Amino acid sequence: MNVSTLAILGGRPIAQHAKPRFPAFDRATIRAATSLLERGETVGLGRTNETITRVEKIISAYHGGREALVLSSGHAALMCALMGLEIGPGDEVITTPYTWGASTSCILAVGALPAFADVDPVTGLLDPAGIERAITRRTKAILVVHIFGQPADMPAINRIAKRRGLFVIEDGSHAHGATINGRVVGSFSDAAGFSCMGGKLLATAESGYLVTPHKDVFWKAAMMCQHYGRSAEQGFPEAFKPFADSLVYTFRLSPVIAALFPGQFRRLDAQVKARQENAAVFEHGIKDCPAVILPRSRKGFASSFYYSTMNFDPDVAGISRETFCKALIAEGVGAWPYVPDGIHHWRRLQWKAYDGPKPFWLPWLEDAHTDYAALDLPGCDHKVERAIEICLVSYYKPAHSLMKRMAAAFTKVMDNLAALRAHEDDQKRTHAKRDSRIVAAAKRAAASYGTRKK
Repeated sequence: MNVSTLAILGGRPIAQHAKPRFPAFDRATIRAATSLLERGETVGLGRTNETITRVEKIISAYHGGREALVLSSGHAALMCALMGLEIGPGDEVITTPYTWGASTSCILAVGALPAFADVDPVTGLLDPAGIERAITRRTKAILVVHIFGQPADMPAINRIAKRRGLFVIEDGSHAHGATINGRVVGSFSDAAGFSCMGGKLLATAESGYLVTPHKDVFWKAAMMCQHYGRSAEQGFPEAFKPFADSLVYTFRLSPVIAALFPGQFRRLDAQVKARQENAAVFEHGIKDCPAVILPRSRKGFASSFYYSTMNFDPDVAGISRETFCKALIAEGVGAWPYVPDGIHHWRRLQWKAYDGPKPFWLPWLEDAHTDYAALDLPGCDHKVERAIEICLVSYYKPAHSLMKRMAAAFTKVMDNLAALRAHEDDQKRTHAKRDSRIVAAAKRAAASYGTRKK
C-alpha cells in the first residue's frame, strides 16, 4: 500500500491507533468504591454520609471555597442552579443555541423560557453582543456554556449581568480545569453546574455537581432535589425549616459513585495539562492548512480541550465537509461536527407545526408566542455549517508523537484534494444513478398497478 495515497482511496492510514482506555481509575479509587459495595453502603442522604461529605469538601476547595452539592448528573446540576435562584414560569434565561440540549432542557424543565443569543462563528461561544440583543424585560439570567473546554468571556458577560441586574449560571460540563487568568471556570457566576459522567474530563459514572457562592442558593437547591433529612444538617437556614418536606426531585448521588471523585480530582490538573500540551502540538501541526480556521488564543484564557474545534472552508478545499471528515476518519482521526444544528431549529421547540410526541413545554411556548425558527443567528448558522471537532478527552497523558501523526493526516488529505474531488464527483454520479433506478422502478410499479386495476 502507498502511504501517500489516501486511506479512503485504498492507501495506508497515517494515524491509525488504539484509543487509550477512558475513563481510567487508580487502584485506590477502585478499592474505595468496592469497599462501599461490600459494606452495602449504596445510599447517602447528605452530609451524614462520610463519602458525600468528603467529596463536597473536595469540590468546594477546587472552586475556591464555594458551596458544593454532588448530584446525579450535570443536567440535574443545572436544574438545581435554576431552582436555587428561584427561576421559573414567566422568566427568560438567555443561553446558547450551539451546544448539547441539556442547557436548554433544564430551563424548560423549571417552566422558564430559553432565549437564544448568537455565538462567535469560530469558537461557538456565546457572543456578549448577542447577549445584549437578547435581553428583554422578562430576562432573569444568562446561562453560559464553556463548550469544548473553551472558557467563555466571563468578564464581559458579568459586566452585562451586573449592569442589567441578571443572574449568571455557568455550564462547565466540557470544561473542568479550564481557567481565566488562573481561576477555574465555575467560579465566575451565581451558580455553576458540571457533568461528571464517564465521558467527561472529570469522569466518574453518571454524576454531576453544583457550586455556588451563595449559601441560600445552595440550600434552596438542596431543598428541591435532595432528601428532606438534609434540613437537619448544620447550616440549614432556620427560616427554611418550616418548608422542608418530601416534595423533591431525587437528584442525590450514591456514595459508590461519589467514591470515584477524590482520585479523579487528584489527577485532574495533570490530565488537563497533558491535554493542553497535546492540543498545542496537534493545532500547531494544522495551523497552516488553508481550509482550516482555528479559534484565536486569548491571553489569560486556557481551554481544557475536551475537544479541539475548528471551522472548515469548503470553498477553499473544493470538497464538502462530509468528504473531508470521511477522509480524516479513514486516516485514523475521529473528525465530525459535534452540533448537528442550532437548537432553535430543533423540531420539539416548534409548536406551530409539530406532529410528534408532545413535549410538556409546547403549551407555554405557544402561550408566549415564542417563534424560535424565526430567529436570525448568523454566527450559530456559520459554525453549524463549518465546524469540525476532534475529541481529545481520551488523551489525558502526553501523546505528542500521535498528535503529530494526527496533524499529518490533515496535511495528507490537503495534499490529495484533487483525488478527493474526483472521488466525491464519482460518489455523486453513483448516487444519481441509484436514485434514477429507484425512480424508474417506482414508475414501472405504478404503471403495472394501473394496468392490473383496469
